[in-house]
Amino acid sequence: MKRDPKDILLVTGMSGAGKSTVLRTLEDLGWEVVDNLPLLLLDRLLSAPLPEGAERSRQPLALGIGARTRDFDPERIVQRIKQLREQHGHDVGTLFLDCAGGELERRYSETRRRHPLALDRPAADGIARERELLAPIRRWANRLIDTTDLTANALAQQIRATFSGEGLGKPTLSVTSFGFSRGLPRNADLVFDMRFLRNPHWVPELRPGTGLDADVSAYIAEDQAYEAAVGQIESLLLLLLPRYRAEGKSYVTVAFGCTGGRHRSVHVTERVAARLRDAGFSPTVSHRDLAAAPQDSLEGVQDEITDKTDDDGAQAT
Repeated sequence: MKRDPKDILLVTGMSGAGKSTVLRTLEDLGWEVVDNLPLLLLDRLLSAPLPEGAERSRQPLALGIGARTRDFDPERIVQRIKQLREQHGHDVGTLFLDCAGGELERRYSETRRRHPLALDRPAADGIARERELLAPIRRWANRLIDTTDLTANALAQQIRATFSGEGLGKPTLSVTSFGFSRGLPRNADLVFDMRFLRNPHWVPELRPGTGLDADVSAYIAEDQAYEAAVGQIESLLLLLLPRYRAEGKSYVTVAFGCTGGRHRSVHVTERVAARLRDAGFSPTVSHRDLAAAPQDSLEGVQDEITDKTDDDGAQAT
């Protein structure tokens, strides 16, 4: 069965220049990654069914190749790249990772690893031989990164900035509501306490409702502090989320809490999620305690204590 053309990136270069870092970063961005695949198996890989859970046939593919790859032949690899483009329509790019010889020697000395082409000789000999061996691919490569002065983190950031693409590299974003009376969400990265807003629980006709109901939402939004506070939270999230992406964070969970997790936190979660969607994010929304009983023993105790200690009668539980 003929497969759709794929975006393929060959990742190669000097041993010790950062290939493993690049491949790990691409995998985090959502690329399919295969390292040290023998060239003879490439056709079989491209014709194989997509892995379970793959959401789209156009998932880009990164292939790590180098001196450790079986049947490694730079001249033949260049010819194979031409065939993939001309005969199958694949968009094939080649990223070559270079690094100064002195820096590579230092890295091998620090890690105490042996160079693959100099197992019983000084690393400098293997570096010189590999540079000569890889010369055809280096000339052919359409992307080159010199990692001599780059840390692993700096290299990963450069890869994320260059290869994330549309829909790739975005953290999985979750926005959830919860009740403090039932404990904090264990996986929350950012927690915002909504108990400063006036509480629909104390309005008999609103108490049975939830933050999904229009009358409950309107009551919460009439709080004098509501617009300024929630607006600043939204601005903060719009500032932070791109930074989380730049740092390669895979999951971000934003949690909004109130006492029972049925009114204020639910409404604010829905509003903030809508704002994030408008800004181009794709949050998953959940309400942890919405289906819980309106009052349990813990919630009742908290409400009673707050009611007795709130001098002005504006309970914020």
